[in-house]
Amino acid sequence: MIELTSRQRAALRSMANNYETIFQIGKGGITDGIIRQIENALEARELIKLRVLDTCPYTSREAADIISEKTGAVPVSVVGSRFVLYRPSSREDKKDKIILP
Repeated sequence: MIELTSRQRAALRSMANNYETIFQIGKGGITDGIIRQIENALEARELIKLRVLDTCPYTSREAADIISEKTGAVPVSVVGSRFVLYRPSSREDKKDKIILP
Protein backbone atom coordinates (compact mmCIF):
# COMPACT_ATOMS: atom_id res chain seq x y z
CA MET A 1 0.00 0.00 0.00
CA ILE A 2 1.24 3.47 -0.81
CA GLU A 3 1.80 6.15 1.81
CA LEU A 4 0.48 9.67 1.33
CA THR A 5 1.92 12.84 2.82
CA SER A 6 -0.47 15.28 4.47
CA ARG A 7 -0.06 17.62 1.48
CA GLN A 8 -0.99 14.86 -0.98
CA ARG A 9 -3.93 13.80 1.21
CA ALA A 10 -5.17 17.42 1.32
CA ALA A 11 -4.93 17.72 -2.48
CA LEU A 12 -6.90 14.49 -2.96
CA ARG A 13 -9.52 15.59 -0.40
CA SER A 14 -9.92 18.85 -2.29
CA MET A 15 -10.39 17.01 -5.60
CA ALA A 16 -12.95 14.64 -4.06
CA ASN A 17 -15.17 17.50 -2.86
CA ASN A 18 -16.76 17.76 -6.30
CA TYR A 19 -17.09 14.00 -6.82
CA GLU A 20 -20.40 12.17 -6.61
CA THR A 21 -20.76 9.16 -4.33
CA ILE A 22 -20.59 6.16 -6.67
CA PHE A 23 -20.94 3.26 -4.19
CA GLN A 24 -23.21 2.65 -1.23
CA ILE A 25 -22.50 -0.11 1.25
CA GLY A 26 -25.74 -1.38 2.80
CA LYS A 27 -27.04 -4.27 4.86
CA GLY A 28 -25.35 -6.79 2.57
CA GLY A 29 -21.99 -5.53 3.82
CA ILE A 30 -18.79 -5.83 1.84
CA THR A 31 -19.05 -8.71 -0.63
CA ASP A 32 -16.64 -10.00 -3.25
CA GLY A 33 -18.87 -8.48 -5.94
CA ILE A 34 -18.64 -5.02 -4.35
CA ILE A 35 -14.86 -5.37 -4.04
CA ARG A 36 -14.58 -6.24 -7.77
CA GLN A 37 -16.70 -3.23 -8.72
CA ILE A 38 -14.65 -0.93 -6.48
CA GLU A 39 -11.39 -2.25 -7.97
CA ASN A 40 -12.70 -1.56 -11.49
CA ALA A 41 -13.75 1.96 -10.47
CA LEU A 42 -10.36 2.64 -8.85
CA GLU A 43 -8.57 1.48 -11.99
CA ALA A 44 -10.68 3.78 -14.14
CA ARG A 45 -10.93 6.83 -11.85
CA GLU A 46 -8.16 6.47 -9.21
CA LEU A 47 -10.19 8.53 -6.69
CA ILE A 48 -13.69 7.45 -5.61
CA LYS A 49 -16.22 8.44 -2.97
CA LEU A 50 -18.29 5.85 -1.13
CA ARG A 51 -21.07 5.93 1.45
CA VAL A 52 -22.06 3.61 4.27
CA LEU A 53 -25.81 3.35 4.83
CA ASP A 54 -27.38 3.12 8.31
CA THR A 55 -28.20 -0.55 7.69
CA CYS A 56 -24.56 -1.49 7.08
CA PRO A 57 -22.96 -3.68 9.76
CA TYR A 58 -19.77 -1.54 9.60
CA THR A 59 -18.96 2.04 10.49
CA SER A 60 -17.55 4.18 7.69
CA ARG A 61 -14.03 3.91 9.20
CA GLU A 62 -14.27 0.11 9.41
CA ALA A 63 -15.59 -0.13 5.85
CA ALA A 64 -12.82 2.16 4.55
CA ASP A 65 -10.16 0.06 6.28
CA ILE A 66 -11.58 -3.27 5.06
CA ILE A 67 -12.02 -2.11 1.47
CA SER A 68 -8.62 -0.42 1.32
CA GLU A 69 -6.95 -3.57 2.63
CA LYS A 70 -8.69 -5.76 0.03
CA THR A 71 -8.12 -3.39 -2.92
CA GLY A 72 -4.71 -1.92 -2.09
CA ALA A 73 -6.23 1.56 -1.97
CA VAL A 74 -5.50 4.30 0.55
CA PRO A 75 -8.26 5.89 2.61
CA VAL A 76 -7.99 9.64 1.97
CA SER A 77 -10.71 10.85 4.30
CA VAL A 78 -13.60 9.58 6.39
CA VAL A 79 -16.30 12.12 7.26
CA GLY A 80 -19.62 10.99 8.67
CA SER A 81 -21.02 8.18 6.54
CA ARG A 82 -18.82 8.97 3.51
CA PHE A 83 -15.24 8.10 2.73
CA VAL A 84 -12.81 8.61 -0.13
CA LEU A 85 -10.33 6.04 -1.48
CA TYR A 86 -7.34 6.56 -3.77
CA ARG A 87 -5.27 4.07 -5.74
CA PRO A 88 -3.08 5.04 -8.69
CA SER A 89 -4.05 3.33 -11.92
CA SER A 90 -1.72 0.63 -13.18
CA ARG A 91 -2.49 1.56 -16.80
CA GLU A 92 0.39 3.49 -18.34
CA ASP A 93 -1.75 4.83 -21.21
CA LYS A 94 -4.30 6.51 -18.91
CA LYS A 95 -4.63 10.13 -20.08
CA ASP A 96 -6.15 11.74 -17.00
CA LYS A 97 -3.88 10.26 -14.32
CA ILE A 98 -3.93 12.13 -11.02
CA ILE A 99 -0.58 13.85 -10.42
CA LEU A 100 0.16 14.17 -6.71
CA PRO A 101 2.07 17.20 -5.37
